[in-house]
Amino acid sequence: MKHRTGGGWEDLRQCDDATEDYFKEKLRMSPQVFWEIAEALSPFLQRRVTFYREPLQPDLIVAFALYKWASGETYESGTCSFGIGRKSGLVAMRDVTSTLLSAYRDKISWPTGLQKAVVLLAFADKGFPNCHGCIDCTHIFIDKPAHCPEKDYYDRKRRFSVQAQVVVDLNLCVLDVFVGYPGSCHDVRIVHLSSLWARTEAVELFTGPPVMLPFGVRTNGYLLGDNGYPPSKWVVVPYGGVSQHLSEMRFDNKQKTARGAVERAFGRLKRMWRLFLRSHKTNMETLPQQFVAVCILHNILIDAGIPFDDNAVGGRAGWCSLQGGPWDATPVEADVYGVVDGGCVDPPGCIGRANGYAVKTASRWERAACSR
Repeated sequence: MKHRTGGGWEDLRQCDDATEDYFKEKLRMSPQVFWEIAEALSPFLQRRVTFYREPLQPDLIVAFALYKWASGETYESGTCSFGIGRKSGLVAMRDVTSTLLSAYRDKISWPTGLQKAVVLLAFADKGFPNCHGCIDCTHIFIDKPAHCPEKDYYDRKRRFSVQAQVVVDLNLCVLDVFVGYPGSCHDVRIVHLSSLWARTEAVELFTGPPVMLPFGVRTNGYLLGDNGYPPSKWVVVPYGGVSQHLSEMRFDNKQKTARGAVERAFGRLKRMWRLFLRSHKTNMETLPQQFVAVCILHNILIDAGIPFDDNAVGGRAGWCSLQGGPWDATPVEADVYGVVDGGCVDPPGCIGRANGYAVKTASRWERAACSR
C-alpha cells in the first residue's frame, strides 16, 4: 500500500520543544486546544477511504481545515503540505465545517445567567447601563462569483464580497452572527433580514428588568452601532455631525470607544484566520457556514485564553479596515447562496427613530452624571 508523504502534518506530530510555537504559527492554537477540538469532532468524522491509500484520520482532517483557514493557502498548496489530494481537501473542509457547527452548537449564543451579568457589568463600567453588545457588518472579499449575478456581490469598494453581521461583547466574544447576503446590501437591510431583528421584536433577547435612565427613559437593553444604523430603541448610535454640543462630543467619544470592540473582533478574527482577510476563490454555498465555523473557533480561543499575537499573524502592516460603512445600495433578494442564521424573516416595519433618540439622549446625560 502506498504511504502518504510527510510535510505539515508530520511536523505537527513531532514532540519537541518547538511544538507549541509551531502549532500556534500554523493552527493559531496550542497543542492542548487542538487535541480537545479534534477529540470533540472525531465522533462526527468517519474515517475516509481513498483509492490505494490508507484512510484519513480525523485529527489530520481537522488539522488540515484549521491550517487552510489560518494560512489562506489554495487547495493545491495546502493539500501538498498534508499529503492528501485536492478532492480529499475539499471534502475535509466540508466535513470539519459541518461538525464544528454540530459539536459546538452553543458556542455562539446570546448571554444568559452569569455570562449576561458579566457582559452588562462590563458595559456599565464604560457608561452604558443595560447594554448587551456591539453590532456591525464586515465584508468577506471573494473572487468574482460564478453562476450568480455578479453585480449583486459588487460592493461600494468596487470589490466582490459577502456581508457578515456580527454582535460581540467587550471581551470580543461573538454573541450572534448572520452571514450570506451580497456585499451590495446595506447594513440596515441585513439587520432587517436577520433573526436578530425578529427575536428582538418578539422580546426574546432583551428580557431582563428595565433600567431607568435620565428623563424617565426605560430600557430593557440595547446594542451599540455605528451611523450605518438609524437610531432605535435597541440600537444606540453616535450623534455625528460637524457642530456638536460638548456633551454630544463626549458621548460620541465614549460610544465609539466601547463600540470599537466589534472592529477589534473583526481584526483579530481575520488576521488569525487569513482566508477571510483577502479575496479568495470560494464555494458560495459553503462560505457562510465556514465563516460561522471560524467564529466558533474565535470564541474557543478566547475561552481558552489563547493570546492574540500581532507578530505571529503578520503584524499591523498586513491589516486593513474591512468593515462596511453607511452606504446605500439596492437590496437584493434573488440568487443568494447559503445564508446562515437562526432564521430569516421579513420585518413588519422600520426601526423607530423616536425611541432611539430618547435612549441615546438619556445615555448621554447618564455619562455626564457619572463623570461629575
